Amino acid sequence: MKSIDLFAGCGGLSLGLKYAGFDVELATDFKTYACETYLRNFNNAEYLVDDILNIEKNNWHEFLQYKNNTDLIAGGPPCQGFSNANRQRLSDDPRNKLYKSFLGAVNFIQPRIVLMENVQGITKASSSIKNEFSSIGYEGDYLLLNAKDFGIPQHRKRAFFIFFKVKSNVNKKIYLDKITEIKEILKQNSDTSNEYLLKDALFGLRNLKAKTIKNRTDLESNKHGFRKDDTYNNKQNEYIKNINRRRNSNAVFNHLARYNNERDIKIFGLLPQGENSLHQSIRHLMPYKSRDHIFKDKYFKLDSNKVCKTITAHMAFDCNMYIHPTQARGLTPREAARVQSFPDNFEFIGPYTKWYEQIGNAVPPLLAEKIGKAILKVL
Repeated sequence: MKSIDLFAGCGGLSLGLKYAGFDVELATDFKTYACETYLRNFNNAEYLVDDILNIEKNNWHEFLQYKNNTDLIAGGPPCQGFSNANRQRLSDDPRNKLYKSFLGAVNFIQPRIVLMENVQGITKASSSIKNEFSSIGYEGDYLLLNAKDFGIPQHRKRAFFIFFKVKSNVNKKIYLDKITEIKEILKQNSDTSNEYLLKDALFGLRNLKAKTIKNRTDLESNKHGFRKDDTYNNKQNEYIKNINRRRNSNAVFNHLARYNNERDIKIFGLLPQGENSLHQSIRHLMPYKSRDHIFKDKYFKLDSNKVCKTITAHMAFDCNMYIHPTQARGLTPREAARVQSFPDNFEFIGPYTKWYEQIGNAVPPLLAEKIGKAILKVL
């Protein structure tokens, strides 16, 4: 099954589709560092670094060889204006020009299936989205899925729209029945009774301390971690075996602590697990007491024995809302990647903070795999 990943980023969705059995022939994004990560981790991959708006201006010339020769188009176009969808078509909002281009790419390439991922708020615009895809010959619906229900230790609710290309002699109801069947398959494959927890994702990694020297993201040591840790002890629990595909990883990448000032390191150490900025243990250190209502979540210490909060691209700015449960620092990029279900040998390239951005924007590979397998099953 041939597929294309638009807005691919570092390749979380591509990796899951590959696990499921799809051949990802092309990935696109406008970020060079995401391309470098993708090419480092996918053998023989083709990655087009360009803004989809430019590709559209060029009359989709770069996509010509894939026209009528692609089974699946996947991607997560940003849709900032979905809240207005009750008053106008989603594609009419100028903030949604990337979504409109995604729609245009589908219309040009004419794949058999479309998989579109977005934040759960996009479901408010589901009627508009379904109407717009119907107008170019596709029928389908959305699924609202939480990663924690699929063996991933993270609360992460996302909407996944799935559309099938309508054949002229086939009743449209058949395609909606396929969506129902996919939902049933995913329901059968979910397991809320045996959730993996944050401690399962953090298992076996080297203990680290926060850096205390500014602007030294290049600094590597046993104390602060490594971009590539060849001395990884290779301890694996069941969750780590799952994300590493039951294989031993010879190294761990991107397990490197970031800089924090002395005050923050003290706060990280004092705050109990599961508590935020309002906790009494850190009141004497908090610089924002007069604005508690604004800064309640300035700091948050994660709980080892719970599912992690949603990993987001905001971690690129700081990890104060993602404090390690037992070590006085924020989560490292590798720890965030493990929560996202990336294997330990998946290496993130580019500036240090961009590792977090790539990880936070990605679709968890193990979730993408289960969606991909469900789609293949109904076909």
